[in-house]
Amino acid sequence: MIRSLRLRLAIGASIAIGLVLLVVWLSLSRLFTDYVVERYRAEMATLVDTIAAQVTVRDGELVLPREPADPRLSLPAGGRYWQITRDGGTPIRSRSLWDTVIGDDRPSAPHHLGFLEMEGPDGAPMLIYQQALALGEGPTAQRFSVAAGFARTELDDALAAFHSQIRLMLLATAFVLVGAAFLQGALGLSPLVRLRDRAARVRSGAEKDFGSAGPSEVQPLVAEINLLLSERETALAQARARASDLAHGLKTPLTVLAQLAESLPEGQRQTALEQVDLVRQRADRQLQAARMGVERMATTSIATLGGKLVNVLRPITAERGIAWEVDVDPSISLDVDPADLAECLGNLLDNAAKWARSRIRLSAEATGGRVRIAVGDDGPGVAEGDREQVMRRGTHGENTEGNHAANTGLGLAISADIADAYGAVLSLGQSPLGGLEAALLFDAGGGRRRPRDPA
Repeated sequence: MIRSLRLRLAIGASIAIGLVLLVVWLSLSRLFTDYVVERYRAEMATLVDTIAAQVTVRDGELVLPREPADPRLSLPAGGRYWQITRDGGTPIRSRSLWDTVIGDDRPSAPHHLGFLEMEGPDGAPMLIYQQALALGEGPTAQRFSVAAGFARTELDDALAAFHSQIRLMLLATAFVLVGAAFLQGALGLSPLVRLRDRAARVRSGAEKDFGSAGPSEVQPLVAEINLLLSERETALAQARARASDLAHGLKTPLTVLAQLAESLPEGQRQTALEQVDLVRQRADRQLQAARMGVERMATTSIATLGGKLVNVLRPITAERGIAWEVDVDPSISLDVDPADLAECLGNLLDNAAKWARSRIRLSAEATGGRVRIAVGDDGPGVAEGDREQVMRRGTHGENTEGNHAANTGLGLAISADIADAYGAVLSLGQSPLGGLEAALLFDAGGGRRRPRDPA
């Protein structure tokens, strides 16, 4: 099935042009053939009338006192022929017929374009026009027939020459018209190309809607899309507002429950605090999933966003003397919601800030249609067997320097969820600095996908 609208229009136009030119070819061929045949018939009729006007009767025999002056009639196989035939009499023939007798016992070929066809004196076909006449009136009238002929090759050559020229003309016309059809399709569909470009700008956040661009035929569609974008933006604002209200609404009751749990006996207090913390984690996860459920279209510069996040965390780690390195190409960007990317990358940077000894490195590179964002540190890292575990909800990994838990909270798990929502992958590995490296791998264009329901 052809999916290109431009190609469909071009093919349809080409078929229509071909059919029209075929009709033109058949019509012109028929008209020219009739015209040429009629000219030859008129010429032969004129020759017959000229001969008939000079025929006389002498001693009971037909006599032609003076032959037509056309030199072709005097040359053997000259291309023009005539013959006078009377029942029971000897035919009078032009010298060009030589020893050929029109209407002899030799079988004649079928009629060709209204002429009788037979073999000429040179063995080539000739076409005959014949007319029955009478000299005088009544019983004494002398009845005879006059035939005039010409070489068939003359007629065939004339038609062939015309057909050759008209064929070239129609082929040239077909090429011009098909080219015009392709050009018309390109010009006619150019407004749709502009609408596609406008859609890309809307998707990247450079434009709010489609405006009033486009021809009148697509204006109803543009208006509906603008209305849909407006309703979508309103739904996004409402969803984020509800998520924020719910977060604030849960914060106070959970804080009160945590304070009340402090007054419980030792064994019960620890259990109650763990349950309160689990509820808080569950609420954070659900709120995060709800916020990601509505996408805001924008193009996010990794260098700009990463620089802002590093500037926020740099003062926090200044007392520990941690050096920050940022190696990001300013031209790299993703079609990702800035808030989503900020939270995803911020969690990774925050986790590195907790465990780094002296260095943290943020880098990003674009290769092979993919964008890789990496956050590495020189901290204790995470054992290879624990890396999958630390990205699970509410789990803790054991670092390589001791037996105390490296509390990851929800940071890595939320970052993994955000990455998955955009079709990206979060992976943990060994950093060149010696500690943990968290790497995000996006397609070069980003691209929103529906997030999975949190467990």
